[in-house]
Amino acid sequence: MPAKSQAQQKAAGAALAAKRGDMPKKELKGASKSMEKSMNEDQLEELAATKRKKLPKKKDS
Repeated sequence: MPAKSQAQQKAAGAALAAKRGDMPKKELKGASKSMEKSMNEDQLEELAATKRKKLPKKKDS
């Protein structure tokens, strides 16, 4: 499933970096923290790989 917003894509990228050990997990906040706990590496990679160009900055409610 591709990311629905730039914010979601960025959060997935941060969560993926923490899961791989490229950054400390204690630096995660908000959505990226819960994504790291609840999603596996493949799911995070799919979200993080989404191109940001045509995505909205934030998803409309």
